[in-house]
Amino acid sequence: MSTGSPFVVSPVLADLLPTRRLGVPERVRDAVAVVGFALLTALAAQVKFHLGFTPVPITGQTFAVLLAGGTLGLSRGAASQALYWAMGLVGLPFFAGGESGWESGTGATMGYLAGFVVASALIGYMAERRADRNFVTSLAAMTMGSVVIYAMGALWLAIDLGIPVANGEDNALALGVTPFLAGDALKILIASAITPSAWLLVSRFRR
Repeated sequence: MSTGSPFVVSPVLADLLPTRRLGVPERVRDAVAVVGFALLTALAAQVKFHLGFTPVPITGQTFAVLLAGGTLGLSRGAASQALYWAMGLVGLPFFAGGESGWESGTGATMGYLAGFVVASALIGYMAERRADRNFVTSLAAMTMGSVVIYAMGALWLAIDLGIPVANGEDNALALGVTPFLAGDALKILIASAITPSAWLLVSRFRR
């Protein structure tokens, strides 16, 4: 299935909320959706497992990021993750394991946090080109978003720790990418199935 023209923006799942029927302005709907996904990311961040050899923990954040892009589209998806990052920076306990503050938000994992913003924007862009309607195209979009998170996370990790990206025994890929591939593959598969399944339900209810 084609993802459509790169210049034509299609509705995403968030656009299907019945604002007119409920008497809710679209701006209010969008604000609620952005805040909601920021809070969902914060909640997912509390699912945290530390691996002793790396400063990067296993969390549920990336799953929320994938869904934010696929559900909200480019601008709202990116806004939700930027808001999540900002709320953690100002002191709300929203980072992994309840951490917060400037040091936590700009430390070794800052590349991943920045990657959340870019990845959700990319996935949202693809969703606005109908990639969210089909499992195969949704899988491609979610995978691309995950690659962005890994790339930005590993590059900043290398800078912050003063280690090579890929060479040597201790490198950013070994500390910040390889340990998470299996878990993130599962997250990608689940997230990739959710958006087309939601569209299928919508199409059935509209009949």
